[in-house]
Amino acid sequence: MGRRFFGTDGIRGRTNQGVMTAATAMKVGQAAGRHFLRGDHRHRVVIGKDTRLSGYMMESALVAGFTSVGMDVIMTGPLPTPAIALLTREMRADLGVMISASHNPFEDNGIKLFGPDGFKLSDADELAIEAMLDQELPLADARQIGRARRIDDARGRYIHAVKQTVSSEIRFDGLKVVVDCANGAAYQVAPSAIWELGAKVIPIGVEPNGTNINDKVGSTSLDAIKAKVIETGADIGIALDGDADRLIVVDEKGETVDGDQIMALIALRLHGKGALKGGGIVATVMSNLGLERCLQGHGLTLERAKVGDRYVLEKMRAGGFNVGGEQSGHMILLDHATTGDGTIAAMRVLASLVRSGKRASEMLHQFDPVPQLLKNVRYDGGAPLDDAHVKQAIADAESELAGRGRLVIRPSGTEPVIRVMAEGDDEGQVERVVDSICDAVRAAA
Repeated sequence: MGRRFFGTDGIRGRTNQGVMTAATAMKVGQAAGRHFLRGDHRHRVVIGKDTRLSGYMMESALVAGFTSVGMDVIMTGPLPTPAIALLTREMRADLGVMISASHNPFEDNGIKLFGPDGFKLSDADELAIEAMLDQELPLADARQIGRARRIDDARGRYIHAVKQTVSSEIRFDGLKVVVDCANGAAYQVAPSAIWELGAKVIPIGVEPNGTNINDKVGSTSLDAIKAKVIETGADIGIALDGDADRLIVVDEKGETVDGDQIMALIALRLHGKGALKGGGIVATVMSNLGLERCLQGHGLTLERAKVGDRYVLEKMRAGGFNVGGEQSGHMILLDHATTGDGTIAAMRVLASLVRSGKRASEMLHQFDPVPQLLKNVRYDGGAPLDDAHVKQAIADAESELAGRGRLVIRPSGTEPVIRVMAEGDDEGQVERVVDSICDAVRAAA
């Protein structure tokens, strides 16, 4: 059965259009609720959200769906995605739901589902739920309808869990940290957690109004945090996205530190303590070749997965790795969380900064990235990657880069776009091979 609702990270779309309506959300609640009604205990689901205006509507619809099939609902209000995964396990819930479209603009929203173990659902579970969305599902008897309640201490529980990932002898006293929460789900918890460990926190992106999430702030829009770091003379900047499962860092000079550098730092610190599992880390096909070479220099491997944190996580669990992530900032640290957690990753970075005694610009740039170029080519229809001339252009590029670089060609999963990425030691060569493939795709489209 093909997917009509679930993508690589739950269900996502423009609010009040397509799959992202209140009616669909209620059906998802009913279907997911029925799917996880297993055993004779009283069933419960934890529901969190980010700060989007549509979150209220989607939350209400999901509550109606879950309670109508007999599942109790616990609502947390705005919290990061990883907090919902954590609370689902802690509260022995049968299911967790995060209402968020991550780094997308406020007009979009999404529904992410977690199983009772706090991990995102398997393909089999998602397909089973999809199959139920077109069915008339049996509803609970009037006496068995679920109850809904809000809990007031969810933020405190998550802050405590985040702080527990830092060794008890570490304090952030003396650090001046700019924390950009993207006007999103972490606007209260991330600054609080860092402040409670002693840092002077300068918060930005902490005034959500329902429509300003990810708007010129956060990990996908770094101008604001770079300016604030320079203006305030901060030691470091921490930038999260709308649901706080991503982290991008800015050093004291205002320079960007992406997910590849953060993964290298965390992995090498753990390796030095003998605590890195799997003999390396898991990243995606988009991670820089410089990261791979850096790890190889320490006898470690870089396993590559398809783009998407769920694919990284699958490979981590299969291979026994405890560190993985994406260049875009998803940081999965399985010793502490079951999904990407930008705040926990930030704690690891800040603790390393304290231990090293170095400036962020000295510590965070673990390797020199090789030149990397990504271009997108839009097409009207057909299958340009099947064209003989395109295949030949790709083969020529691979031959030219052999031993000196890397080529990644992939169609977008959400729009008619071919993504062409190359990297290598010769910047001119990288640009040349990318342009040649793009030209061939355009001619075939």
